[in-house]
Amino acid sequence: MMDHNMIQKVTIDDIDITIRPLCNEDINLERDFIEKLSIQSKRLRFFGVVNQLPEKLLEKLCDIDFEQRMAFIATRTSTGEEIGVSRYGESAEGDGYELAVAVADEWQHKGLGTILMNHLIDFAKQHHVKRLYAIVLGENTSMRRLAENLGMQVKRDPDNLRQVIYSLDLA
Repeated sequence: MMDHNMIQKVTIDDIDITIRPLCNEDINLERDFIEKLSIQSKRLRFFGVVNQLPEKLLEKLCDIDFEQRMAFIATRTSTGEEIGVSRYGESAEGDGYELAVAVADEWQHKGLGTILMNHLIDFAKQHHVKRLYAIVLGENTSMRRLAENLGMQVKRDPDNLRQVIYSLDLA
């Protein structure tokens, strides 16, 4: 059951936006959102060129349990169109929760990524998550600025020098 405290209303450029938890019923919204991202945005988010995600991966992305996996989407309040998403999932190694954020190209650099990430971080803190981290292509300057603004630590990925790891200790 969704707690109404998890829903946030914001306005960017005089457009009303709703931030709320993602749910299984949002699979078509998520599919449309990803398909509309530019080639560059898809490459930075998924580390490669993708036209559309396999159905099983979309189902996994929308399978939120509010414990090991959480995601918030931003939608235009008037149309319901998804314009951004932030998410985390427990790492296989158990050393934290890996996060990701994506914002529709026309909504980038307007503060939406920061709003989504702050919402996700607040939720993580309330649910006793001790560490969030993101593995990102080093060339992703938008994520670098966002991570710096959020006070995240940065280090090179020892397994892939093209990537960096941003981390935020919450404990």
